[in-house]
Formats: sequence, C-alpha cells, structure tokens
Amino acid sequence: MADFIMPALGADMEEGTLVEWMVKPGDQVKSGDVVAVIETVKGAIETEIFENGTVGELRVKVGETVPVGTVLATILGNEEEKAEAAASAPATPVHAAPETAPKPQVPVAPKAPAGAVRASPAARKLAMEAGVDLARLKGTGPGGAVTLADVQAAAGASSVAEPPSAPKRGFDPEAMRRGIAAAMAKSKREIPHYYLSTQIDMTRALQWLSAANAKRKIGDRLLQLVLPLKALALALREVPELNGFYSEGAFQPNEQIHIGVAIALRGGGLVAPALHDVDKKSLDELMRDLNDLITRARTGMLRSSEMTDPTVTLTNMGDTGVEGIFGIVYPPQVAIVGLGRVVERPWVVEGTLEPRPIMLASLSADHRASDGHRGGIFLNTFDKLLQKPEAL
Repeated sequence: MADFIMPALGADMEEGTLVEWMVKPGDQVKSGDVVAVIETVKGAIETEIFENGTVGELRVKVGETVPVGTVLATILGNEEEKAEAAASAPATPVHAAPETAPKPQVPVAPKAPAGAVRASPAARKLAMEAGVDLARLKGTGPGGAVTLADVQAAAGASSVAEPPSAPKRGFDPEAMRRGIAAAMAKSKREIPHYYLSTQIDMTRALQWLSAANAKRKIGDRLLQLVLPLKALALALREVPELNGFYSEGAFQPNEQIHIGVAIALRGGGLVAPALHDVDKKSLDELMRDLNDLITRARTGMLRSSEMTDPTVTLTNMGDTGVEGIFGIVYPPQVAIVGLGRVVERPWVVEGTLEPRPIMLASLSADHRASDGHRGGIFLNTFDKLLQKPEAL
C-alpha cells in the first residue's frame, strides 16, 4: 500500500487546502493521473499521482487545510486490492456449491467521470458553489477548457461572492509574496551564493531570428526568449553541476533538463513552472510549449509536476526594461540564470568601435554544488551557443 501525501509544491509551501477530489475509492489510477486539486498561496494546482493502483481510503475532506506530508489518500496495489476484496466478501458455506462451480466475480468500480470536462481548478470550485453543470458549458480556454469567466457567465453574474462566513480562498498575491519572501530569506541564510555575469553580443542571434520570422506566419513566429532557453539547456549539458538539486547534504545531478520559467501573474505574484526536456526540443516546440505554459499559469491550470520538476530557473526581466538581474537560488535547485534587456552599446569589433545589441546574462549559484570556475565555463558556453543561433 502506498500513501498519496500533500506534496510540497515549492520551497515556500508549508500547507495546502484540498479543493477537489477527482477520484473516489475504488477508482483505478496510474502514474501521471490528476487525482486532486490543491490550493496554495500560488493558486489552485491540479495534482498528479505517481503510483499505479486502486484508490483506497480518502483521508482528507474537501475544504480541509493540512501540512505538507499529510496522507491524503491510500493507494492499493493489485495484491492488496485482492486481499481487501476477499476480506470483505461474504463467506460461502462449503456445501453451497459443487467443486465445479465458478468463483464469484468481484465487481470493479467504474472510473469516476469527474475529470471528463477540462476546466481550471477555480472554475470547478465556483461551479460547485453556484450549482453550474460544467458538462453543459462551452469552454473558451486553451483546448476548449472551461474557465472561471465561463462559469461566472453561466451563473448569471460577472462575479459570485462567497458567503460572509466563508474563509478567504483563491489567489492571494500578498500571501504569495510572503511565501516567496520566506523561501528566499531561507535560501540566503543557508545557501552560499556566488554571482557571475557576462555581456553577450546578440547581433547574430537577432539577425537570424529576424530572417527566420520573416518566412513565417505571424502566429508561428518565434520570441527572442526561445533562443536563450535552448542555449541555456545545451550549456547545462557541458556544466551539469548547475542542473539538479542539493538535498540531504549532497548535490544530486539530474540527467533531465527541466527549466523553470519565471512568469509574472496578472493579479500580482510570480510562479516558475517547468518546461520539460528543453535540450531535446526544437525551437518551434519550445515556442508552443512556452505559450501553453504561460497561458495555463495565468488561468490557474498548472499541474503539480510543473511546480516541482524544475532543475534550474531562468528569469527574464528584459520586457520590464531592466538591464540586469541577479536572482536568489530557489531551493532545492542550485542555480538561477537572469537575463536583462537587450541594449545598444558601443562594442569593439576587430579594432573598430561600433554599436551592438548587448544583453547582460547573470548566474547565481550554490557554492556547495559548483564554483566560480565552472560557473564561468557555463556562461562562456552559453555565449558561444548564442553566436550560432542556426545550430540551436
């Protein structure tokens, strides 16, 4: 028997609220299935399970807030399920049937249809409160998903207020900032940071990007960010000490490169969900995945694996006009890369001074996992990769 516990969806999470069960006792589940919606200070997260088996007991009720690590449900393996079914079956007298009689079949509970309608956690919560049938709604979200606005429109109001006695729920930017601040303060106390930066000539990268986008339809054009994303992933292959987790007193490198992309939320606050296997994807695949990730982050449709999988983080402040940023490592990760705005600067090229588009790239890293020498090799490799954008 395995336990499905309240996961830690980030270093700043201490407790979570169970918003919805997507399964019931008797349901068959497999690794990767969404089984619950859990609300944190960063919003409601669709939470996956990583066990195969049958749902046993649901130990936490909807609406309960429990600490990280609390057992939410039990998951039975095949043998345990058979034993439990046998123990609960009525005893059959020896003389009741001849030896050739077939053994009684144990009925298997049908899989719950709760997840059939794709909807954001906030939309599901409001639909339940307002008595709206999600199956009757036409979703306007990504892939036809039902959004909070769809449910509000169906309920006949632009917003539905909670009863005065109900506790405050939903996205709370102030609570998020407090959680992030606590995690960052802990990081600065416990992680011996070192900081490096380099200026990167973006002439070739931007020229290649402009020529590539000129051949594409508007909807298929690439954002500038996908080039550093791919270059970052490939550079981590050369310096694997920056990709992984520091846990239980030792660095644990990760073979997979999952880059957490810092995304500002419209209501305030910040999340950094993972883009998976960035080093193995084409620029077009990264563009599609990036658009999808940003959309789901801002509509409350992230999954728990996207919040816990990042092996390194990329924060891009260029769109705010900031020229440089030195981030704080988000534990248990050991590095964060920061990108600033591309600015025209005087640059010496073969003895001649000329204006060039320059981007400041920074690295903040954990000295327990790497050192400045390895960090310098990483930034140099990152720079060289951006000088050959056609090879990304």
